[in-house]
Amino acid sequence: MKKVTLYQLKSDRIKISMEIYFNEKEQLIFEGYDVGKAVEEFHGSYDYEYYYTIEMKAAQKIAHLLNANPEDKAAILQAIKAAFSGNHAYSEFGKFMKKNDINFETFTWRG
Repeated sequence: MKKVTLYQLKSDRIKISMEIYFNEKEQLIFEGYDVGKAVEEFHGSYDYEYYYTIEMKAAQKIAHLLNANPEDKAAILQAIKAAFSGNHAYSEFGKFMKKNDINFETFTWRG
């Protein structure tokens, strides 16, 4: 399935990309990647990757909360995009999931 972009920024000091999609296991994936001098100054490493992995049943719960059709993956992605775009999409989406008892896994990596 096609990836949906939640946020992108490119400057001489930083490049940020946040996307959501469903993988081949029908898991909802939120992936983000920050790279550049500003990342190095803030995190101590040049690049920073972060992910949420959400199983389908939890993604359908998100759909219900966002008034999207839980059987339509594209509608789920668009509902998330409408609610969580911008530079704080990852942290805001995480807060939303915690507040609503959505099960998810998270992973971060600094290179």
